[in-house]
Amino acid sequence: MRAQTVQVTPLRQNCTILDDPATNRAIVIDPGGDVPELVRALDGLTVEAILLTHGHLDHAGGADELRRLLSEQQGERVPLIGPDIRDKFLMENIEDQAAAFGLSGFFNAHPDRYTKDGEKLRFLGEEFEVALVPGHTPGHVVFINRANRLAIVGDTLFRGVVGRTDFAYGDHNALIAAIREKLLTLPNNVTVLPGHGMPTTIIEERRNNPFLIS
Repeated sequence: MRAQTVQVTPLRQNCTILDDPATNRAIVIDPGGDVPELVRALDGLTVEAILLTHGHLDHAGGADELRRLLSEQQGERVPLIGPDIRDKFLMENIEDQAAAFGLSGFFNAHPDRYTKDGEKLRFLGEEFEVALVPGHTPGHVVFINRANRLAIVGDTLFRGVVGRTDFAYGDHNALIAAIREKLLTLPNNVTVLPGHGMPTTIIEERRNNPFLIS
């Protein structure tokens, strides 16, 4: 399985494309915007699903449009799988979020279904574990693929820092506790693909992230 990152939106959000070269099938995680660019990046691939880690505009603002275009191209509906339902209020207000920042081209997201903590999803012949990691948003989830030692973590954990919690619904203590419970317990060699910036590893953050060192 290959991982490709396409930076989208003025906020330079990492949209992750995972694909299986043997079958040319793929999944897309957090298509926040710049949908034409994503469609080009997906040329030649059949998309099994679109997944969202949380409901912020730079992660979910292009999801409905991408689902529509891919469903038309592929001749069948491509499912849009949301985070935990506690982020529904954010996805229903993406257009308002965008207007508050003077941005356009972001649209409310309407998942076909939401995910739950501990759920197992199967795409590309692989298992992806869903882990609820709240704090940045109430319903933020991460997707863990143990077979390929990958964790797609959205805006929970970054190289040397953790996600912002200075929102009305943010909770720094909850975020730190969830990172320690759900992410730092993963094997050392798991690669962490964050929503912004460069990849890192579990061992790197366990040893050197000042927010997580006890």
